[in-house]
Amino acid sequence: MEAPSIGGVRVRQGDGQTVRLRRGASLTDLAEKIGVEPASLVQVLFHLGEMVNATQSVADDTLQVLGAELNYNIEVVSPEDEDRELLESFDIEFGENEGGEEDLAPRPPAVTVMGHVDHGKTKLLDALRNTNVVAGEAGGITQAIGAYQVATVVDDLERKITFIDTPGHEAFTAMRARGAKSTDIAVLVVAADDGVMPQTIEALNHAKAADVPIVVAVNKIDKEAADPVKVRGQLTEYGLVPEEYGGDTMFVDVSATARTGLDQLLEAIVLTADASLDLRANPDMPAQGVAIEAHLDKGRGPVATVLVHRGTLHTGDSIVAGSAYGRVRALINDQGETVDAAPPSMPVQVLGLTSVPGAGDNFLVVEDDRMARQIAEKREARQRAAMLAKTTRRKTLDQLFEQLAKGETQELRLILKGDSAGAVEALEDALLQIDVGDEVDLRVIDRGVGAITETNVSLAAASDAVIIGFNVRPQGKATQLADAEGVDIRYYSVIYSAIDEVEAALKGMLKPIFEEKTRGQAEIREIFRSSKFGVIAGCMVIDGSIRRNAKARLLRDGVVVSETSIASLRREKDDVTEVREGFECGVTLHNFSDIRIGDIIETFEMVEKPRD
Repeated sequence: MEAPSIGGVRVRQGDGQTVRLRRGASLTDLAEKIGVEPASLVQVLFHLGEMVNATQSVADDTLQVLGAELNYNIEVVSPEDEDRELLESFDIEFGENEGGEEDLAPRPPAVTVMGHVDHGKTKLLDALRNTNVVAGEAGGITQAIGAYQVATVVDDLERKITFIDTPGHEAFTAMRARGAKSTDIAVLVVAADDGVMPQTIEALNHAKAADVPIVVAVNKIDKEAADPVKVRGQLTEYGLVPEEYGGDTMFVDVSATARTGLDQLLEAIVLTADASLDLRANPDMPAQGVAIEAHLDKGRGPVATVLVHRGTLHTGDSIVAGSAYGRVRALINDQGETVDAAPPSMPVQVLGLTSVPGAGDNFLVVEDDRMARQIAEKREARQRAAMLAKTTRRKTLDQLFEQLAKGETQELRLILKGDSAGAVEALEDALLQIDVGDEVDLRVIDRGVGAITETNVSLAAASDAVIIGFNVRPQGKATQLADAEGVDIRYYSVIYSAIDEVEAALKGMLKPIFEEKTRGQAEIREIFRSSKFGVIAGCMVIDGSIRRNAKARLLRDGVVVSETSIASLRREKDDVTEVREGFECGVTLHNFSDIRIGDIIETFEMVEKPRD
């Protein structure tokens, strides 16, 4: 059936039939489905005011508009359905068919700790597992997601619980949502002296959307301003009614610093799991689960922290996680010990993948490396198309003519590099949500995990882009190349600093700023231990000069390990104020002693610079 002419273009009309397309499909994909020439669809969209070429990934709403114009019902397949169809083509069932009742065995509950920033989530986990995570976080804010397993005794039986720590800052909405999807029970942490806050409500909504039982930990009850009763009253308004008020939600008063109420919290989690959930899995099937976090380690390669949902993950298994694949070379538990197998609900780090998977990607064990590679390659192609559709801003003819009249396109292009996949994802999501009107566009042209490389700098130079490094530094000659090419590299250790500055740059409202100037670099050649001075780094100054009391950061394989300052500086046996390039010196760092041979000490200062 011929369509009435659309701007002089005749395209065969449909009769309302449904056409299924993957996310990020091109006009060529649609043309193949409905049996027309791609060029005719390009012309139809042109006359509808959209500039799109035949092979470009097209946004979902553009496909819907085009379908409605041609009398087709365009159905964009969700990523979950698309992935299920991909696995079905390899005869793999994901998340289903665990076998009969006799195959199922009890497993520990996976618990997500959620709540508002600075309400004590990480300190509570610290108290539960007797370690210290907060001290290593920039500004005391958790910016990565981790999983830990602890044991408790309930009714004279030892019960294990897997905890997933999710960041509380609002930029990490995607990571918190993913935490809720990976979990059996949510522990909502609310500070007794602060009460219910915006991210408390947001975390509560994530947990409700994931349909998981909630246990409330009322933290900081040791503070003078603590009012646990007020917290109970506030949460009652949001549908969480305490058991003592006749409801079904367990509230536990705890103090992470005073270490009170911890056993009661663990018991409440176990009792909630027993009462509300049937936590069983088949430990004998090929492992399936989710990658909670992933990063690039120069010594060990891509490292993924995974949570096994069903089956048992063994060393030597062929595994595919998102668009990454490989053979499991080693499994490391949350205590840093190498294990041979990971049963259901056990979090482990996996070594042996060919690339860094995305945080939240599903993983599964398949028959052999060949099948793993084929699944990973198809997933990667699909994700690339979906990402292009997501980051490509639609451009109408009117907008194009306006930009041509101005003689330039107002677009800020960014390349994002971070120390973990979750941080990069959270940063990208937050940046793309910045709304500064129609005058300027923001486009992320590349993203990745690990140090900033020369390839990143070359792409930035070719694309006139700015590189944002989140807890990472340049590698090799990337800094010299950036200076030569005039590429702007910005470094951040707190995510909202990056968001604020990019937003200010887009709005053109940046006031005079402080610019970081690197003053020197020294390589640690030897390590000495002294009863008087502590750990002393025997260094060779390889660039610039090192000054006493200067701000410093310790770099390991291009990644920032710590930000500190130079506590003391010695040359031979003398205290000195400065050591220049080519000379050896002894350095101690302020409140930091975890140094290794080969680490780089970089000193810098902040210089006030008016923005042009």
